[in-house]
Amino acid sequence: MSRVSIDDIPVTTIDGRATTVGEFGDRARLIVNVASRCGLAPQYEALEALQRRYEPRGFTVLGFPSNQFLQELGSEDAIAEYCSTTWGVTFPMFERVKVNGRSRHPLYGQLTRVPDDDGKAGRVTWNFEKFVVAPGGEARRFRPSTQPEDAAVVEAIEAALPG
Repeated sequence: MSRVSIDDIPVTTIDGRATTVGEFGDRARLIVNVASRCGLAPQYEALEALQRRYEPRGFTVLGFPSNQFLQELGSEDAIAEYCSTTWGVTFPMFERVKVNGRSRHPLYGQLTRVPDDDGKAGRVTWNFEKFVVAPGGEARRFRPSTQPEDAAVVEAIEAALPG
């Protein structure tokens, strides 16, 4: 398991409110780069199910839309409406970010240092790459093809839950 320091990183919610990742620092977090027009978008349904199941125990999904793979809608309003009306998303969503390259968001500058279970760190490979981050900063990485309800993801969430 790797450790990341992300709580001081500034982020902006999808409705334009400035905050930091630390606003959610006392919770187990599942950070996901999402895209509305991706073939993996049905994962939103499973992400929302995890949110509803574990939120009372100190967990939240954090969705970071990215158009880096050219599959995201053109505005934050359109993304928010799509997520709400199509998938019933209630978890926090943020403004679009870049997840790779020189201009990637600082959050992903930290997260891409986390290796997956095969020991591979580096670039985000596609939409819906998942990072489970415990309140203390311990992190696990799951590639896009790993479904949110996969036993390994659920195990990582349960291990990351506070107290």
